[in-house]
Amino acid sequence: MVNLTFYGGVNEIGGNKILLEAEGTSIFLDFGISYGRKGLFYEEFLCPRGVRGLLDPLVMGLLPPIKGIYRSDLEIPNAKGWECVSKTQNVREVGLDGVFLSHAHLDHSGYISFLRSDIPIFCSPMTAFLTKAIQDSGKTDFETEVSYLVPKKCEEECIKSTNYRQVPSKQRPFKLLYEDELSAEAKNFWETTPESRDLDYIPLEFKDSIKNLNLRGFPVDHSLWGATAIAVETSAGWIIYTGDLRLHGAKGHTTCEFIKKASQLEPLALICEGTNVGENIMTSEEEVYENSLKAVKETKNMVIADFGPRNIERLLTFRKIAKETGRKLVLLSKDVYLLESMRFGDSSIKDFSADPVCCLYNKIKGSVNKWEREILERFSDKLVKPKDIAHNQDKYILCMSFWDLNELPDLMPKEKSIYIYSTCEAFNEEMAISFERLRNWLDYFNLTLVGDPDKNEKGFHASGHIIGPQLLELIRKISPKYLFPVHTEKPEFFKENLAGEMKVILPEYGNLLEIG
Repeated sequence: MVNLTFYGGVNEIGGNKILLEAEGTSIFLDFGISYGRKGLFYEEFLCPRGVRGLLDPLVMGLLPPIKGIYRSDLEIPNAKGWECVSKTQNVREVGLDGVFLSHAHLDHSGYISFLRSDIPIFCSPMTAFLTKAIQDSGKTDFETEVSYLVPKKCEEECIKSTNYRQVPSKQRPFKLLYEDELSAEAKNFWETTPESRDLDYIPLEFKDSIKNLNLRGFPVDHSLWGATAIAVETSAGWIIYTGDLRLHGAKGHTTCEFIKKASQLEPLALICEGTNVGENIMTSEEEVYENSLKAVKETKNMVIADFGPRNIERLLTFRKIAKETGRKLVLLSKDVYLLESMRFGDSSIKDFSADPVCCLYNKIKGSVNKWEREILERFSDKLVKPKDIAHNQDKYILCMSFWDLNELPDLMPKEKSIYIYSTCEAFNEEMAISFERLRNWLDYFNLTLVGDPDKNEKGFHASGHIIGPQLLELIRKISPKYLFPVHTEKPEFFKENLAGEMKVILPEYGNLLEIG
């Protein structure tokens, strides 16, 4: 028999945490942040208290109530956290053998930060490099330690970071589901941190099994590169988990190949995402290109393109537009750091130093982190200052978002400049912004909003998720005995459309389901 327990992704988009137990082996399928659950209690300035370690996320139901899987350095003696949890939830003890990470979006990866450092993470090479790049260049807190962790200690009931000169960071053991020859440069990137702290690193290695279970990884198309679906072989049959996927992106052929191979396994169960089940029409990346190109061509002044911070396909779309319109594409330091790290997992990504279209925004700062300073120094010949852009507004496309709008007093857009909103409507905290504030900024600086979601201006964003009709076709082709919808707010869609063809089970949070 196979046991499945869903601790996230239930009646919500994201937050996937699915425990699979079979053959004496336990593995989580993703371990992400549930922004919906978190948003019930927290917001930007009201957050779980880092100084209390595991206590807040456990008591507030953000983490699965499972003993034995979390970091001991985040435990506070006598805090009675587990005692509180046991009053409202079914507490279990599990010997966790690993985590399959489908991709590096935080709603799938973020809460790996709380897991023990010795638990292996199975993923694609690209996902491994992305998790490290995102952590290297992101904010430092106890919810962002996915690739490596900074050991903590408890002093007077407070969790504190250790002295970086005395205690090295610890890298998690990442196991690659695809064989890949890693360059010396890639290995060096993996084995170091961008700051001064030493790192106890663990070399990347290929692995296609976890304890008693064989694994097969399948590349799939998603807005974040490196996305992978997985098949787990059990004596009862294959269990397949899609992660997030789509068919309409540049790598749609990989999803088609996954469907073909998954169907050949004649799976016992399919755990499937359903973000866009209510959508019947999709916008392709080619349509985004055509619509955005038209908008840029009609603009003689400044262009700002707002899209997901790790949507490299969209970045390449705007690079193409910049080249065609004789403009330069201006990237932020984080974009460049990410691109350079992604080259270790995909050689098709251009070397930034040799790219004649892209340049680097020289943001004015009082202090600069070491990773960013190295980027600025390494690509000093590609730096463009705010005043350069302000005086030559028809020469650039700026890759910026709502969070960068405080640069506008330096940039001073001229009349009829445009702001292309090329991202999805916010549905979780990772993407949430105040549209009222966005409009205030744009109105104040005479920027025209292109792709306004409130006016239903379609065609400037291609979703990272498959649409309803295509998803039904995918499921029917794979033809599992059991279907478990996750990562969806409309689970009833699956029963309405597929109940007569297979056994559709709508998961409930924390309920153990036995299949075989």
